[in-house]
Amino acid sequence: MYFILEENKMKIKYDPEVDVAYISFKKGPTQVTTIRITEDVAIDLGPKEKIVGIEILDASIHFGFKKEEPKIELENLVVAK
Repeated sequence: MYFILEENKMKIKYDPEVDVAYISFKKGPTQVTTIRITEDVAIDLGPKEKIVGIEILDASIHFGFKKEEPKIELENLVVAK
């Protein structure tokens, strides 16, 4: 399951098999440096230390949803079609 927001500027992916969410802010591959913030959260930094993505392990716990039925609430964002 994933949501694409604001013309591919931000994409939220969720893999229920491993309970991992990834929020990407850049389209396409790029070389990153990963900084682990906590045991479950890592930030990927690209060129010029811009945030490329955020990985959240045990996402269902952090986002408060069931793995079988992931739901999020969007505020002031439009889901791309």
